[in-house]
Amino acid sequence: MGGVSQTSPTRPLVGREDELARLTEALDRARGGEARAVLVAGDAGVGKTRMLDEVAGRAAAAGTTVLTGHCVDLGDVGLPYLPFTEILGVLAADERFAPVLAAHPVAERLLGGGPEDDAGAPRSRLLLFEGVAALLTDLADAAPLLLVLEDLHWADQSSRDLLRFLLSRGVLQRHRIAVFASYRADDLYRRHPLRPLLAELVRLPAVERLELRPLPDADVARLVRALRERPLPDTTVHRIVERAEGNAFYAEELVAATDTPAGGVPSGLADVLLIRFEQLSDTAQQVLRTAAVAGRRVGHGLLRDAVGLPEEELESALREAVERQLLVSGDGGAYSFRHALAREAVYADLLPGERARLHGAFARLLAGAGRRSDSAAERAHHYRESHDLPEALAASLEAADHAQRVGAPAEELRHLEAVLDLWSAVDAAARPVGPDAVTLTLRASAAAAHAGELHRAVSLTRSALAGLGQDADLELAARVRYTLAGNLLSVDNLSAAYAHSSEALGLIPAEPPSSTWVWAAATHVTAARQVGENETALRVARRALRVAEDLGVTDARADLLISLTSLEGGNRSTPAGRKRLLEARELARRAGNTPVEMRALFNLAIGCFESGDVEECLFWAAEGLDRARRSGLLSSPYPREMRYLRLLVQYTLGHWDEVLLESAEQAGVRPALSGHALGPGLYVALARGDLGAAERARALLEGPFDWMARMVGGIVLTDAAALRGDAEEAVRWMRSSVEALVLTEAGTRPAVTVRLATLALSAVADTVAELRRAGDGPGAARWTDTAAELLAEARWSAEHGYDDLPQGPEGQAWLARAEAEWSGISAAAPDPASWERAVAAFAYGDPYERARCRLRLAGALLAAGRHQEAAAEADAVRREADRLGATLLRERLDALVRRGGLTDAAPAGGGTAVLTAREQEVLRLLALGRTNRQIGEELFISAKTASVHVSHILAKLGASSRTEAVAVAYRQGLVAPEPTASG
Repeated sequence: MGGVSQTSPTRPLVGREDELARLTEALDRARGGEARAVLVAGDAGVGKTRMLDEVAGRAAAAGTTVLTGHCVDLGDVGLPYLPFTEILGVLAADERFAPVLAAHPVAERLLGGGPEDDAGAPRSRLLLFEGVAALLTDLADAAPLLLVLEDLHWADQSSRDLLRFLLSRGVLQRHRIAVFASYRADDLYRRHPLRPLLAELVRLPAVERLELRPLPDADVARLVRALRERPLPDTTVHRIVERAEGNAFYAEELVAATDTPAGGVPSGLADVLLIRFEQLSDTAQQVLRTAAVAGRRVGHGLLRDAVGLPEEELESALREAVERQLLVSGDGGAYSFRHALAREAVYADLLPGERARLHGAFARLLAGAGRRSDSAAERAHHYRESHDLPEALAASLEAADHAQRVGAPAEELRHLEAVLDLWSAVDAAARPVGPDAVTLTLRASAAAAHAGELHRAVSLTRSALAGLGQDADLELAARVRYTLAGNLLSVDNLSAAYAHSSEALGLIPAEPPSSTWVWAAATHVTAARQVGENETALRVARRALRVAEDLGVTDARADLLISLTSLEGGNRSTPAGRKRLLEARELARRAGNTPVEMRALFNLAIGCFESGDVEECLFWAAEGLDRARRSGLLSSPYPREMRYLRLLVQYTLGHWDEVLLESAEQAGVRPALSGHALGPGLYVALARGDLGAAERARALLEGPFDWMARMVGGIVLTDAAALRGDAEEAVRWMRSSVEALVLTEAGTRPAVTVRLATLALSAVADTVAELRRAGDGPGAARWTDTAAELLAEARWSAEHGYDDLPQGPEGQAWLARAEAEWSGISAAAPDPASWERAVAAFAYGDPYERARCRLRLAGALLAAGRHQEAAAEADAVRREADRLGATLLRERLDALVRRGGLTDAAPAGGGTAVLTAREQEVLRLLALGRTNRQIGEELFISAKTASVHVSHILAKLGASSRTEAVAVAYRQGLVAPEPTASG
């Protein structure tokens, strides 16, 4: 199947040999059946499009099918799946692809002609994604496929989600597919929505990032001279090179401006673009102004109808614009501005009235017969810019409906917010027939919640509540209130949530039974649980469950089963509780209610953690995050909790390098999730002696209150103070943290209290020991009183965990450590037996805390005169500290070894590098000659992660190359020669 090229290079490609080689290599690997993706980054005008044109042209000449899709800046209006829709449109216009398209209904659906899917947005979205993937792989089976996506910085969220699915799920693996996607690096501000996706994608083995930096002056000079048939004076070339500053597009525009009578070149690029524009005939300028209003790309027919010129005059004007390199002709009779900056400059030069008139013309044309149904977003944009508010309102509502059908909640939210902004400005008689403003606001709040904008969801639901009139329908009034209650629960405003859920349940009668009452009851049960009203919650839940079963409200039944798991005794950490949660999960999945399914998966995961089954916890957390990713719900509350839980389990199991890598990649790209995403990474950083960990933890406490950030910050700052030996600071952080966390825990202490109290208690124990050695009896007595208070806090917390039941293995292990710390405070010397119990308690799966307890045990054994046993414990601590890279623990161990004369424990700095367990595994494969990619495949990590490990190994061994590192490792005995087969 021949290539389909949508590119038309207009200037020579100068320089970029290295970048071109990398793209060519990626294409070659893709042709060999190894799917590859390259993210091409660079400032506006640096040459991304030109280089991709060159590669695409070569690929098409070699028999590769080349498909190009563009993202478009429509302001606040989202146009779901635009680049993929463009690609499918090109395929649909080519008869050669008709058999492949006929086998994949997804094409018809994205192009606006497919049937609606009643299976629910998340399910519909997954089917759409899988359909696109299947279509692409079928195309690649016929011929190698190059997919070019331009201007990702303007991509709508749905397109970003689809790209994530295609690359991160491995659906293109082992197919002859390459994906090259470009974006403007200078457009990516700190919270740009593309940043998290880029951070996620570059971690994948098959994805690489290619940055186009400004061209060297010599290459710019070559480009300037190549652009003109007649040579330019050297002074002119030098001036252009100087002003272009390595930007190929600047250089090209400056060269084109040299023919202007004015002679001088303006300093701003916009001025340069407009000088070229003003050199066109009046008719060509009129055509370009009209095209600029349409957007970066416009079809010939639509442009013809909008500009209103005879065909011959239009073609003459277009030819002039193309020859002057302002427009580029493409396949399917479409024209594009050669660069987005050119379009922006022309658009900005329009008079306000002219701009409004042209937007109105495009809106009316798009609304005409034969236009695609998915053009509503574009029509809404044009109507709004033309100040036709009634039509803008109708089109925005239609666009919201389309976004909902294709599973694009972020775009649905933006369109609904546009509807709400326009609502009061449009006369009631001119508004679309259908829902009122309150119902639309309620729908917008649901879209916000699905998109993870939780505080926006609360704000919208409060607006809906304020919009209810005195004669409002009771069911609607109840629905608004219980929706507000649910949204308030997601932001930890528990008392307000309970108040609104109570109002909702009071508004709607239980008889006759209704689904509205069932959901009001289900929400009230959750809110009542959170504020400690368990009897009320149990009574309402049992009754609502019966009604839900009678009415067949399956997802509400699932939600109630989750709540009853905690209320009826067999909580989530027990086999009976897990059985009920599995039933709830299946019911929610069957009903297509992904948020309720997420709640069940989270409870399964946290229940496993609470029972000490950390490996099973990791399974359920991964399952939940995968489900959330496929449904576009990664930013919603339960997946956020599962992200923290997954990292916490990795930290607990001692997979510290992986925790740090993922935490570092999350930093800065998900600020709203900082406590969830960064917490375990801070625990590792502190243990490894990172002095900035405490400051980063303190930064988490800035801004509005966030429960998770407060908990993480409290743990790190309390532990940091204890490690410094600052008992006063440790106790202060412990108490302030518990007090802050109690505010949203219905007056009960949070489960983390036992950990915080124990960390503070360790600092107090050290202080008491020092005071006793100094002979300060009164000082030791004062701190002993503080220790008794901390111990009481730890004991109470361990006995009153989730559901007011004793905490599981983790909580009991922290209590055992607290009791052991107390043994050294309440008596003349620490009790070795107490520390042995603490060591045994952490054997459920936390090697770091177990090693910390063993260090204390070694000290207690020393104090009891049991030197040989102390040396054995010290040696075990040394091995674990070195494996984890826990430098602070190793420092404390070395101090104990020196103080107690435990010569059996190897001292630090003995000439042998300290490698973590994962680094040992990487070193073994390195010695076998494995590449980073091969190491990653054998250890089930990415090639990038393997590269990071290799860099750490080289640094620790003081080696400048992989070969030297292996040689050093053999000399130090870090790796053993592989056995060879005998004769």
